[in-house]
Amino acid sequence: MNIKHELKILPQYMEDVITGRKTFELRKNDRDFQVGDTFILREWENGAYTGRHFIQAISYVLKDCPEYGLADGYCIFGW
Repeated sequence: MNIKHELKILPQYMEDVITGRKTFELRKNDRDFQVGDTFILREWENGAYTGRHFIQAISYVLKDCPEYGLADGYCIFGW
């Protein structure tokens, strides 16, 4: 099942996403992110959306590995 996640992102990180330097997100896994899910990163600044956004599908999810420093309940997903 393909789920769409809408997420806030700060401008300094959004710029790196747009330019392709950042191809991952570290997030609390309270949405059960899965490969194939679609996400929308919406730029958030001064308490409001700026209008810039980025849409992509999740291609990889890393979770449940505290032995490598990833806190319980968090994940890293990539595209």
